[in-house]
Amino acid sequence: MKLSNAILSTLPETVQTPSYDRAALTPGILHIGVGNFHRAHQALYLDQLFNTGRDHDWAIVGAGVMRFDADRREALKSQDWLTTVVELDPVRLSARVIGSMIDFCEVGGEAIVDRMADPAIRIVSLTITEGGYFIDASTGGFDCNHPDIQHDAQHPNHPRTVFGTLLAGLRRRRDQGHPAFTILSCDNLPENGHITRQAVEGLAGMISGDLRQWVTSHVAFPNGMVDCITPATSDRERVLVTERFGIEDAAPVVCEPFRQWVLEDNFPLGRPALEHVGVQFVTDVTPYETMKLRILNAGHAAIAYASALLGHRYVHEAMADPDIRDWLMELMRREVIPVLRPIAGVSYEDYLQICVERFSNPAVGDTIARLCLDGSNRQPKFVLPTIAEALRAGAPIDGLTLEVALWCRYCAEAGEALDDERAAELSEAARATRDNPLAFIERVGVIGTLARKPVFAEAFASQITQLWTRPARQVLRQFTGQGVG
Repeated sequence: MKLSNAILSTLPETVQTPSYDRAALTPGILHIGVGNFHRAHQALYLDQLFNTGRDHDWAIVGAGVMRFDADRREALKSQDWLTTVVELDPVRLSARVIGSMIDFCEVGGEAIVDRMADPAIRIVSLTITEGGYFIDASTGGFDCNHPDIQHDAQHPNHPRTVFGTLLAGLRRRRDQGHPAFTILSCDNLPENGHITRQAVEGLAGMISGDLRQWVTSHVAFPNGMVDCITPATSDRERVLVTERFGIEDAAPVVCEPFRQWVLEDNFPLGRPALEHVGVQFVTDVTPYETMKLRILNAGHAAIAYASALLGHRYVHEAMADPDIRDWLMELMRREVIPVLRPIAGVSYEDYLQICVERFSNPAVGDTIARLCLDGSNRQPKFVLPTIAEALRAGAPIDGLTLEVALWCRYCAEAGEALDDERAAELSEAARATRDNPLAFIERVGVIGTLARKPVFAEAFASQITQLWTRPARQVLRQFTGQGVG
């Protein structure tokens, strides 16, 4: 049956459906970037909340500024904005149809700005990927020289970027006397609220000093930590939804049976009561965010390049390899967890064990190739900060440096499989380390000032030399103390 409002009452009992009246929902959130992660995470949390009978004035209106967003909009429009979410529990798959999104703006700046101007919209949330925030890799600041940012600064009424569109919406509200909406990043970035503020205020300052001052005084940017492994949707997932649950869904989502959301409680125009469905509201999200970035995300990076070099295709297959599993556990226990700030009531060892279980879930079917994507954006967020902190503390960095060397060695070998905006730079610098072990860290801009730290440089040179002269498996075993057999 093609997914629509009309078939909800006829779906089998194995499929959960909205228990609320979707026609009675009214919008409160405009979300930019209606991809798989958003629908498996924020949209699902809101669906759960609506099922409790609460906060039906916080429904989602979708939005997008990219060309591919138009295809997603058409697919969801044809099924009344509904999505099937399948949780990939290795014991038993479960499905639910979520109805928390009630509309999707026409793709393009003006339609989105019009909707942002509606005072009913009190939160604008974003999932635009880690690389979508115009961060200058060398400084960590706002990249004001990007051509799209320059365009939006010169043509603020015809924006190309998400941030230009946000500012157009905020200007419209200011001019109409409406209070500013809260801007909530749901992307996997350290201090994602601060990074979003940096981009919005940076562009605002390029347009007008008065606009920047108004944004600084009136717009809230709460930080948040998000988590749910959500693979890409392919024909495999569409067939799964059809054959297992009898639903024809043009854009289903599959995800692991785990999700987490920790938010700073800073919403001047109010917010949905998501604490009733498991969202944690805290004063400072930083320690939770750091835990996730440096254990789960850095853990993904640690196994990604090692597993690729060892020929593994799927993440769960890699985790069944004792050398990969031991490498991950030793790295985290020996060098990552010791430099994390304690969190009251949280056991890092327990969190690590949960991550290992999640990585080992065969039902997710997550690929090593996905984990290897976009290393030049991910390494500076997930791995390099731990190295910098360990150096300041005089703590060991042999394993952390080995992780960077594995990334380098992968870049040298990947060829056309290297999916990264800096692919040419990475490949050339990585291959050069065969003759000059420091070439990678000296030439790749994202390494930053770490390249000038003698302890890091010497450790990296040693590790990459090992990876050029010995099999990767032997190098991993040497680190974990399992010998070189």
